[in-house]
Amino acid sequence: MIIIETSRYKRELRDIAFFIKKDKLSASIKFVQELKECINNLVNFPQKYRKSKYFEDENIRDMIFSGYTVIYEIFEDRIEILTVFNQNLPLK
Repeated sequence: MIIIETSRYKRELRDIAFFIKKDKLSASIKFVQELKECINNLVNFPQKYRKSKYFEDENIRDMIFSGYTVIYEIFEDRIEILTVFNQNLPLK
């Protein structure tokens, strides 16, 4: 199983990292590294996280990480990382 990061997810992660970087560069780097580590672990346990509260699909999941929600979809041969956003802000 492979992990595919959508362009939307990449753009949102870049924006979040840039926002964190304004305060502290090392915190931004650590956030991105730890998030990617959690995402890479999805290969072993793709259904580890809760069913998405934003979608009515069993294969779409919400991973909560440091106050952010990562929404991903499970397919037979891949996991697609769809979006990442702050839980306190509305979904775009």
